[in-house]
Amino acid sequence: MATAGHQLPLALLLDMDGTLVDTEHVWLAAEHEVMAELGAGWTDADQTLCLGGPLERVSGHMRQRSGTHLSDADIGALLMDAMERRLRTEPPAWQPGARAIVEEARERDVPMALVSASWSRLIGAVVEEIARDLGTSPFTVVVAGDDVKNSKPHPEPYLTASRLLGAIPGECLALEDSPTGITSARDAGCRVVAIPHLAPVDHLGTAVITTLSGHTIATLWELAGADEDSEAARTRIRRELGSGNGSTAAD
Repeated sequence: MATAGHQLPLALLLDMDGTLVDTEHVWLAAEHEVMAELGAGWTDADQTLCLGGPLERVSGHMRQRSGTHLSDADIGALLMDAMERRLRTEPPAWQPGARAIVEEARERDVPMALVSASWSRLIGAVVEEIARDLGTSPFTVVVAGDDVKNSKPHPEPYLTASRLLGAIPGECLALEDSPTGITSARDAGCRVVAIPHLAPVDHLGTAVITTLSGHTIATLWELAGADEDSEAARTRIRRELGSGNGSTAAD
């Protein structure tokens, strides 16, 4: 197991949608499908507003936008059905660089948790595909949106994941793509690196990169400010990686 305070985190905590796998376009298609059933439209702005979940927030927004008589729970069930059907018929692709990070964590014996606002049935569909690709599921712990009382942006999902892995949150590296997830991980006390994808995150005070490609767990851990001043780490790693895909953005 890796040692915190040195080159690697004690554990790696990974968001799923938009960070580990490319599912945001699947969510958008499912949201369009459900809203069409409800007799209303759905825009990119609606998707951005709901980015990162949780389901209750998305279904509540859909109810308000559509004016339907259905409850939030009924709308949520429609959305879960649409998403699971799409995930099982069109398995999502890895986000750039994500597979390499997961494989490195396995090789270096860094335990991983999948921490998502998606519900267990959707995570199950994705994890099954990942297990087919890698030969086995790489995750020691999975925390879904329906596993906790308070989903993201509340810190409970990341506090739960770190506790189940036997790690202090400050010794864990969290990778996230949305303001909702970043807030959850940051407020839990984790070190966070953001890989934004649809919504801006620069205002949240975490290290920001454009892609995981070209990075290692060690460079991400340094960017998160584990071993030195985070701005100094960003400057040094930016210089080492150059201006290519692994470049960082200022906080």
